[in-house]
Amino acid sequence: MATLSDRNDDEAAGRPPVARPSPGRRVTLDDIARDAGASLATVDRVINQRPGVKDRTRERVLLVASRLGYLPAPPEEAAEDTAPLMLDFVLPDGTNRFILNLAQHIVDCAALRPEVQARLHMIEGFDPAAMAEKLGELTGKSQGVALTALDHPRLREAIRSLTAAGTPVVTLASDITQVPRVGYVGIDNRAAGRLAGYLLGRFLRGSAGKVALFAGSLSYRGHEEREMGFRHILAEAYPALTIVDLREVSDDRRQGYAEAKLLLGRYPDLAAIYSIGGGVEGIALALEEAGRGQDVVIIGHELTEETRRFLVSGTIDALIDQNPRVEARETIELLVQAARGVERPASRPMRVHAIFRENLPE
Repeated sequence: MATLSDRNDDEAAGRPPVARPSPGRRVTLDDIARDAGASLATVDRVINQRPGVKDRTRERVLLVASRLGYLPAPPEEAAEDTAPLMLDFVLPDGTNRFILNLAQHIVDCAALRPEVQARLHMIEGFDPAAMAEKLGELTGKSQGVALTALDHPRLREAIRSLTAAGTPVVTLASDITQVPRVGYVGIDNRAAGRLAGYLLGRFLRGSAGKVALFAGSLSYRGHEEREMGFRHILAEAYPALTIVDLREVSDDRRQGYAEAKLLLGRYPDLAAIYSIGGGVEGIALALEEAGRGQDVVIIGHELTEETRRFLVSGTIDALIDQNPRVEARETIELLVQAARGVERPASRPMRVHAIFRENLPE
């Protein structure tokens, strides 16, 4: 069971409604593949009891198939009659489409877990005090908390208090240092920054040029690590490229648009932009309007409906993408196991993908 807290109107906030199978429609293997995050071929092998599938993947597919009604529920699950686990997810609010998509996937994945009741809390702006206050409110009222937050002293203290009260905590998408947590779910952001720098250098073919950086907030450890990786690869492999500007835009497309217009006025010979966090849609729009969409290389993050258009038009050259559905599912699983006292192996970084116009997924 999944609920939304702190927001009354998802559609007004720009989130799509939760997808549900149409009443009376027969569940298909495509439905199972989509909700399990597996390929159709993998689902077919599992359903027909053929080899070649990892045990963990097989269990996930069977679980989804039973919850969607394609297969009968396992006896132990059908017999289980306990109160649902209360899990809370604290995310920053705003126009960052990746975060909004992640929030929606949390709701969708929790809906597949009848033993879970998920509450979603969207905190306005880059406000560590407000997020720390929310964590304080959840003390003693939650059986597991996942959060995407700034690496800030007030938040670190709030996490320590929460875990001291017995509530397991998972950091999501951006890690936080020196706090007790059961795991981090997300990509290796330093490696992602290096990949972005490598691609940008290859697009420019090692020529000299000016590069600008846009970050959501470097108080996000993930954004700081991406910047670090990007700077390191440029210093190692592309020393002729010079970083001339770094602007923080709070992951907001409107702020990204305004700052990009100012940047283009200051650097008419700008060669490339790396958008470390959200807001790349606004940056790309500013370049298109200035007639610079085809001569300034842009590397950004996350494939969304908005970034897809700029990738197709050639304004954005490449996107470093991660899978929010898998991250949502892994976070829920990690919290469920922690709440039940089950030890799990240390979490590993999620896989990142470089997406270009020629390999756009459907």
